[in-house]
Amino acid sequence: MSLPVVILPGYLAGADDYVPLQKSLLALGIPARIVPLRGQDWLVTIGGRPVIPILAQLAATVAQAQAESGHEQVNIIGHSAGGWIARVYLGDQPYCGQAWDGKRHVKTLVSLGTPHTSQERWTRKNLDFVNTTYPGAFYDQVQYICVAGKAIYGQNAWPLERWFTYQSYQLTCGEGQAWGDGVTPVVSAHLEGAENITLEGVLHAPRSRSRDCPNAPWYGTESVISSWVNYFT
Repeated sequence: MSLPVVILPGYLAGADDYVPLQKSLLALGIPARIVPLRGQDWLVTIGGRPVIPILAQLAATVAQAQAESGHEQVNIIGHSAGGWIARVYLGDQPYCGQAWDGKRHVKTLVSLGTPHTSQERWTRKNLDFVNTTYPGAFYDQVQYICVAGKAIYGQNAWPLERWFTYQSYQLTCGEGQAWGDGVTPVVSAHLEGAENITLEGVLHAPRSRSRDCPNAPWYGTESVISSWVNYFT
């Protein structure tokens, strides 16, 4: 039987957005549950504040998955900010006074469109901690799979979509003219030492839309899942 999977939503996202992904995994015989976040649960983290409330819900969901399955380990899918938050959870060094040491409980971490870097001063408070304390694929016992989408090239020009993408990429990696999923540039979605995957034409989130590719999928679309799900055992 496959290890259970815990899905950690992205920044400001709630669990409901990930139900189709959960159902797709269940159809493949992979037991999956979503950290039961609501959009408002993220409000206390705005402005670079600690993500402790999110970590607490992640830890509780991992414990529930372990108890229900009887397995000592789980696999985690972290979408967007959920990917770097999961890296904090793996760690054994204090973050705002608490060490979660989740590496004992996790076999594989899959990050989907995660911005593992940032140039924005508020976001850097947390990301600098992660990247300084646990650089790259830090723990040998954890398999890190980092998935990037290559769908939109950032341009400092109209239409608005291209300009927004340019600004997002620039705030994330320092260069707006880059390829990415419309929010996260490819270079920031990968980690040194990880199994890094780039998927052509894949957008950032379940509700992402693009004028250039209106029918483009996101990482959790059923047709895209096969690109990364085989790393779970």
